[in-house]
Amino acid sequence: MIYKEEDIRENQILEVAKSIMIAARTAPKARGIDNLVILTITKEDIIKLSEKTKKMYEETNQAFFLRDSQTILNAKAIVLIGTKNAPLGLNCGLCGYATCEEKIEKSNCPCVFNSHDLGIAIGSATSIAADNRVDNRVMYSVGAAAKELGFFGPDIVFGFAIPLSVSSKSPFFDRPTL
Repeated sequence: MIYKEEDIRENQILEVAKSIMIAARTAPKARGIDNLVILTITKEDIIKLSEKTKKMYEETNQAFFLRDSQTILNAKAIVLIGTKNAPLGLNCGLCGYATCEEKIEKSNCPCVFNSHDLGIAIGSATSIAADNRVDNRVMYSVGAAAKELGFFGPDIVFGFAIPLSVSSKSPFFDRPTL
């Protein structure tokens, strides 16, 4: 049997996306507490996400939303990683409040440790993409659109998107200037 690269590409991207999700899940977490939501979208959900990202451009007039709405249409899969806002009871003061209880009472700002855990998970995720030579880029704009669409679920305070592609030239770099 002969396998042509272009015939196995889409399936391979999905396999790498699965490994990316596992890497994000097993990344170290503060106090061993996992507050992440991790998922992969494809096909029609990428189109929905592109349309929402474009709509956010129309609402904010921030050009990178428009650029990214078009760029993600080159992705065969998009991994989404978001974090819940769940203070860990460390009373570290890094959020600006003396205790976690005070922070919960006065603010919905994310716990710094939840944000830190998200960053470590994204680093683990993108390293798997790189190890498998799958083009990727971390995108705030597309993560924000995914949150607004409810892809993450109700408890997520913010998240990021990692679009994945296999092509001769990464569509996620050398993008048009804004």
